[in-house]
Amino acid sequence: MKDARRPRRDPARKARILTAAAELISRNGYHTVGMADIGQAAGIVGSGIYRHFESKSAILVELLEQVMDQLTNGASAIVDEARDDGSAVSGLIRHHVRIAIHDRRILQVYHREARNLPDHDLRRLRRAQRHYIEEWVAAVAPLRPDLADGEIRVLVHAAIGSIQSILFYNSGLPVPRLTTLLTEAAHACLGVRGVPSGIRVEPLADWQDKEGA
Repeated sequence: MKDARRPRRDPARKARILTAAAELISRNGYHTVGMADIGQAAGIVGSGIYRHFESKSAILVELLEQVMDQLTNGASAIVDEARDDGSAVSGLIRHHVRIAIHDRRILQVYHREARNLPDHDLRRLRRAQRHYIEEWVAAVAPLRPDLADGEIRVLVHAAIGSIQSILFYNSGLPVPRLTTLLTEAAHACLGVRGVPSGIRVEPLADWQDKEGA
């Protein structure tokens, strides 16, 4: 009698594909990397990669949507749980620092390759990005009543930019020291003092980049 059971899929296979894609695209560029390259790097033979993603564009969409989801969902939770604006800002900074260090490859791809997304996916990503910035602005504004709205936005972008300065620069510093420096730099950009956030940060996704920054 023929066994009608379907073969089990490796639950980690999709994560391996995303990790391999982030590594290859961040190093070589989106247009240079092919589906076969990603499959080979992920250890997947033949057409197995198409069981999870119909195209390279679909891989890019998922990569960038997942990292933006981590940023926006984490920011919303931090703001909701914070006891005051100071702890909210410190929580937002620590959360972004953590993702910038551990998901460095994904953020590199975001900055370099987002323009290659289909138009509707790019618009959705940009909306999420604007919402993320608004979370920061709303938390910083009460701490900087001396500044106009436009000035606060400049400082928020500067703070996030200071954190993401490591994306294309390998400092060689240990992660704890790098975390401290980036956290202090972001607080300095905003002109606010760091305070303990007391907020639990959700674990990062399984496909995060473990490479030291």
